[in-house]
Amino acid sequence: MTPSERTEHLALTGVLTAEQAAETVAGIRAAQREDGAIPWFRGHHLDPWDHTEAAMALDAAGEHEAAARAYEWLARHQNDDGSWYAAYHDGEADRPTDLGRETNFCAYIAVGVWHHYLSTGDDAFLDRMWPRVHAAIEFTLALQQPGGQIGWKREDDGTPVNDALLTGSSSIHHALRCALAIADEREEPQPDWELAAGALAHAIRRHPERFLDKSRYSMDWYYPVLGGALTGAEAKARIEDRWDDFVVPGLGVRCVLPNPWVTGGESCELALALWVMGESDRALEILQSIRHLRAEGGMYWTGYVFEDRAVWPEEQTTWTAGSLLLAVAALGGDEATVAVFGGERLPTGLPPECCADSSR
Repeated sequence: MTPSERTEHLALTGVLTAEQAAETVAGIRAAQREDGAIPWFRGHHLDPWDHTEAAMALDAAGEHEAAARAYEWLARHQNDDGSWYAAYHDGEADRPTDLGRETNFCAYIAVGVWHHYLSTGDDAFLDRMWPRVHAAIEFTLALQQPGGQIGWKREDDGTPVNDALLTGSSSIHHALRCALAIADEREEPQPDWELAAGALAHAIRRHPERFLDKSRYSMDWYYPVLGGALTGAEAKARIEDRWDDFVVPGLGVRCVLPNPWVTGGESCELALALWVMGESDRALEILQSIRHLRAEGGMYWTGYVFEDRAVWPEEQTTWTAGSLLLAVAALGGDEATVAVFGGERLPTGLPPECCADSSR
């Protein structure tokens, strides 16, 4: 099977042809090291969250062996406490460059592992990765606060940072649901995780004061929807409330206000959130609006400063390309991607009203 045949399902009108999708996948593969690591781009650092997102894109494109190597890299580099460092050098024996350990970076392995399992049906892979997922979730939930929110990270010396980020906690909510799905598949119930997921969802929905104010950032706007904590009318109201603040028609989504800078990653994640809400037409429009970020060779520029009509920074990142492929895969009906981001088949944990103020 040729690369374009493997990526025929990633063709999307006005966004990608199958040949273009194959070119983008090849760009991610070219950045992946022989040991499975996927840095932002060759010569730059790797972080566990973006590494996992790129691996998920490879699975969505049918590159299952390459994706499996990415997860094996995570398994080999997990710390004894279940964490990963926030950043690793591209090369030099995987030297960490940031010894902080961020909770949302660590939890996200659950999303990737569940996606790979649904993509491949590989029971042996799930068996190998389950201890890694379990340890990562335990590390993450050790920083859950009495109000349900998750502390941001542990510092280099292990000191916990209990301040919580809405975007990070929303991503962790998604990861918890995927971890519970893995536990269900293995018939290993995790009642503590169910309590944690309910308390976290309640904090996201009802207690914005429990999180640091990062409302200038578009991720704080859409991530409660993308992470599955806000659904239905609440999700729609949140997106409509700040649409005009963040969406630049024809160009994409601002990263942070008031900067005249649209970014591919945020645009693709908003498209995924819109698709989750059932608004595929608007999701498609957002993806079509960032065609100008596609670079020669099939990768995507991180962002564009529209007042200066300039690409900035001058980098083409695997995670930007990965977020586009995942959004396209969801809109195109890829079964594993739909199941992971659509959320209908993911456990929800205990109802938030049952554990509104639970602590772990």
